[in-house]
Amino acid sequence: MTWVAELTEALGRENVITDPARLRTYECDGLTGYRVVPAMVVLPRSAAEVAAAVRVCARHGVPFVARGAGTGLSGGALPVADGIVVSLQRLRRVVEVDPVNLRAVVEPGVTNLDISKAAAPYGLYYAPDPSSQQVCTIGGNVAENSGGAHCLKYGFTVNHVLAAEVVLADGTVTTLGGESTQLPGYDLLGAFIGSEGTLGIVTQVTVRLQALPAAVRTMVADFATVAGAGDAVTGIIAAGIVPAAVEMLDNLAIQAVAASTESVFTADTAAALVVELDGPPDDVAEQFDEVQEICRAHGSTKIMLAADADHRALIWKGRKAAFAAVGRISPNYFVQDGVVPRGRLAEVLGRIAAMADDAGIRVANVFHAGDGNLHPLVLYSEAEGQHDRAEHLSTHIAELCVELGGSLSGEHGIGADKACSMPRMFGEDDLATMLRLRSAFDPDGLCNPGKVFPTPRLCGERPGKYRPHPLEEAGVIERL
Repeated sequence: MTWVAELTEALGRENVITDPARLRTYECDGLTGYRVVPAMVVLPRSAAEVAAAVRVCARHGVPFVARGAGTGLSGGALPVADGIVVSLQRLRRVVEVDPVNLRAVVEPGVTNLDISKAAAPYGLYYAPDPSSQQVCTIGGNVAENSGGAHCLKYGFTVNHVLAAEVVLADGTVTTLGGESTQLPGYDLLGAFIGSEGTLGIVTQVTVRLQALPAAVRTMVADFATVAGAGDAVTGIIAAGIVPAAVEMLDNLAIQAVAASTESVFTADTAAALVVELDGPPDDVAEQFDEVQEICRAHGSTKIMLAADADHRALIWKGRKAAFAAVGRISPNYFVQDGVVPRGRLAEVLGRIAAMADDAGIRVANVFHAGDGNLHPLVLYSEAEGQHDRAEHLSTHIAELCVELGGSLSGEHGIGADKACSMPRMFGEDDLATMLRLRSAFDPDGLCNPGKVFPTPRLCGERPGKYRPHPLEEAGVIERL
């Protein structure tokens, strides 16, 4: 029996897709510049069906890629042409909300925001909040170790997951982590979170919940220069204040927000900081006054305070709509994701502006300024032949972050997009060690192949006679 027939028998004809037109729905994630049509898509309804599909793939040597909502921005859910996509959209149950032990158990297709909605009747919420939280799923958040605006104070997904039920590359179902926060032995759960689907497929997640803050205060501070806004961020943290969130938008991003939704941002300001504090009311009030003074000391031209919860929601609506809003001012764009030390924010933004001028490409900046997690949006027109220039600029921005002491990615992952840049950040021994860990989970390399690690097929290949990539010659990578 062929693997196609086996998968159809195991899951039922109604739960597999082979029609070429329908398969194209799954050809890419949010990084639309990379597209591959898979051979098949399966739509399991349970962990048992996920495991059954993976066992068929293991027997036949068929590569597989797990997919949540498809909102990823690094090509992490890019299919393999001769493989399958395992869509987790039908696993969307909130299994349990436990207010006593401050946890919830959910399936991977549950959206990030729906966890907080389920916890809200108990005065609880789930802290990580990616901008796409209305549609992105917890399974994808685990794969990418997603953060969000409030990760400055509360941490990333890895800080809020207690346990994960996973299907390994041979179809084995196991649980990593546990209900206790203190477990002996190696942190296999920590290794799995952020592994971008290369170690297995998550089928159930136990997340940590926390109480809603007693007080929340939000402000928007305008600045005459982007550098001034960056220096203000450094000043706030240097003062010993840890806001719940510190976000920055430059003027191009503000224009995009104004073009797409009701905007509270000043149209002609060079940059705006969104600063939010939460916690005990007295502490919040004192620090809120101090943050305003720090912003003024660094050249803030205007400070707007959120008058109430509705006003605060409008501020965040504009900030979280910024990525999609850029589509109003540019037909195409790349969303980059890198990290620099906070003290180098002004420097990196200046260098990005210079690089954009040299390339003749516009770059909008909207990002998590509090922890230096940049999200430059590289705007271009495919119709005007600007794709290659824009992609080149986007790659160089990510590598600039490494040059300045930062990282290729803060929360979007490496995926297919930045795999070729990994040697800029890691040495051959580092990459070899990572590959050994991956091989321990997935010896045959069937689980989301072609992601994270550079391969000759992705990087450095030139037309003509095959030439081994330097990393292949060093034994770090293998030719696929």
